[in-house]
Amino acid sequence: MEELYSKAETLALRRKHIGPSCKVFYAKDPLKIVRAQGQYMFDEKGEKYLDCINNVAHVGHSHPYVIKAATKQMELLNTNSRFLHDNLVQYAQRLTATLPEKLSVCYFVNSGSEANDLALRLARQYRGHQDVITLENAYHGHVTSLIDISPYKFNQLGKDSKKEYVHVAPSPDIYRGKYREDHPDPASAYAEEVKTIIEETQKNGRKIAAFIAESMQSCGGQVIPPVGYFQKVAEYVRAAGGVFIADEVQVGFGRVGKHFWAFQLQGEDFVPDIVTMGKPIGNGHPMSCVVTTREIAEGFGASGLEYFNTFGGNPVSCAIGLAVLDVIEKEDLQGNATRVGNYLLELLAEQKEKHPLVGDIRGVGLFVGVDLVKDKQKRTPATAEALHLIYKLKEHQILLSADGPYRNILKFKPPMCFTMEDAKHAVETLDALLTELEEATGMKTENNASRNVQCKRKTTEESSQPEGAGESIGHMNGAACRQENGIYSKKRSVPSKRIRT
Repeated sequence: MEELYSKAETLALRRKHIGPSCKVFYAKDPLKIVRAQGQYMFDEKGEKYLDCINNVAHVGHSHPYVIKAATKQMELLNTNSRFLHDNLVQYAQRLTATLPEKLSVCYFVNSGSEANDLALRLARQYRGHQDVITLENAYHGHVTSLIDISPYKFNQLGKDSKKEYVHVAPSPDIYRGKYREDHPDPASAYAEEVKTIIEETQKNGRKIAAFIAESMQSCGGQVIPPVGYFQKVAEYVRAAGGVFIADEVQVGFGRVGKHFWAFQLQGEDFVPDIVTMGKPIGNGHPMSCVVTTREIAEGFGASGLEYFNTFGGNPVSCAIGLAVLDVIEKEDLQGNATRVGNYLLELLAEQKEKHPLVGDIRGVGLFVGVDLVKDKQKRTPATAEALHLIYKLKEHQILLSADGPYRNILKFKPPMCFTMEDAKHAVETLDALLTELEEATGMKTENNASRNVQCKRKTTEESSQPEGAGESIGHMNGAACRQENGIYSKKRSVPSKRIRT
């Protein structure tokens, strides 16, 4: 493909004409991507990169079926939703069929930010309440109304940046949060924090309009809420006259594998009042949606204000949305997310046992986080190490990003056509780079010394136990000790061959 500008010229023009707050991946050496296919991206030299982070190209970059649907409709008509068109109602029907029955009314918009902004309007109009409860480290979009409810963003603006109508609940993080994996009921404990916020808010004469949360936090660090948390929060919020908004912009459309929507991981007894969707909905085409109940929609209409969106629900967007749903079904991408996701989690779990830098592995389907730590006991975030690994992986043509409040979580959220071979290649490369980094920093040596002491202590303790006592735990600890004492100590070299097309 012939370039209009060299990479250096493109970068210079970007710096001249594009706002400085618009950042690029790999700022020290940005990639110039000129095409993509499936789970691969290609730079201006034809170098091929495995894309492990692009949850927008949901069914794969440049999917021919989606492109054909878009082109066919664009050749016929593209206009606004004030005219009747079958694509709009067919897509609304198909989309709501994936949701619980009461979620039946759609508003089509153009981005996740637009969707979440409209969700707030719906919630506030419903009861006339104003206040919003959000989670620590949450991010819901870039428009002003959403920066206001996104601690991930407004905390960067200073201590007085939180608005009085915004209330921040602890993130339901059982690895780093207030209530951890050893707590008997973290779901209830975290939900009680929300209940306390509601009670304090009411004492001050304020009223809750909504609780909003990503069904699984992405920018917040790949956090998966404990089962039962959303049910209890919804109970408290609804009792206060508010509604529950489930933000599926990052994690919807089958990414979790076993369910089409991530909020369904909480169980069949949980149904949000409003669901927002974005990124994967159009496989890269700018579209999004808000789905809610008939009651909330009618309350919104009762204001007398018409809601109109110039591009939302246009025939081309709806044709693309329908095509994405077709591909998910025809190519069994939910099943693929389960199979490949489980395999990826298994491979990464082995890395957790092997590497002192890997503190936690958490995820569902093709939404997985690797929490890097300097100390497994203290869970000290390994921020610099995460950044180092991201750049080293790029050198080996694997694209990953780091996120979370400490920027120490490696995020896997690839296109849904990601394969087992891709997962194996990515983890094997990560394994070699972790080994190299740990040996260079002396971390491996320090960890081995600590593990030797622990293993000797456990052997002594277990020898005095009755036969069979603690068998499963002893087996796991034994395996871990063997790994750290040399069975996996052989150095591996990272493949350096560059792939060309």
